[in-house]
Amino acid sequence: MFNEATLLLDLDGTLLDIAPTPDSVVVEPGLVASLTALQAGLNGALAIVTGRSIETVDGLLQHRFAAAGEHGAALRRLPDAPIERPDLPSAPDSWLNEAAQLAAAWPGALMERKARGFTLHFRQVPEAGPVFQAALSRMLAGAPGFHLLAGLMVWEVRPIGADKGAAVTALMAQAPFQGRLPLFIGDDVTDEDGMRVARAMGGAGLRVDAAFGTPAGVRLWLREAAARRAWPPLPR
Repeated sequence: MFNEATLLLDLDGTLLDIAPTPDSVVVEPGLVASLTALQAGLNGALAIVTGRSIETVDGLLQHRFAAAGEHGAALRRLPDAPIERPDLPSAPDSWLNEAAQLAAAWPGALMERKARGFTLHFRQVPEAGPVFQAALSRMLAGAPGFHLLAGLMVWEVRPIGADKGAAVTALMAQAPFQGRLPLFIGDDVTDEDGMRVARAMGGAGLRVDAAFGTPAGVRLWLREAAARRAWPPLPR
């Protein structure tokens, strides 16, 4: 079963503990070693599927994996392959400028630009959440091709068609993933599309809180899987 699987992993809240800001996350010692061992043990069938850009993932992990970034708006099918960008619309400059002004009006909030959209983080100022939601909803009213999604203390504007389900489908269409059973692990609502597609393909979708408790539980499970070359029992 181990050798027949594909491992698809969210990053923040799954492999990494949530931090006050995106730039303050910490890559725990031993994580990349576990991932590289699993990458080898699965004959390359391991990918990071995240809302972050692929370039950011590479910088954080200091190792190249297959990856789907920006919720599927960027795709790298193999560690040494070029990044593909599906034909999706990009958020206009007027939206980016307005979002930057929104974040600046709330000290502690942060706007994160992406190639196709953007995110407003309000973890340090929770009271800004409803304000951001209302402003972004007005911004998108009547605008085709984009939608507003809630994450963990974030609101994200991204093009329709960029989601982790589409990312899983694209990855699973080619080697080394094709013909395997996908195991998707994620922690929030943006991961549900990936879990749904993994299950539909005969694999599994696991939420961190239900199956592992915390990202630390995920990291321990991955470390044991890398050592055993077999899937350990789930902590929960």
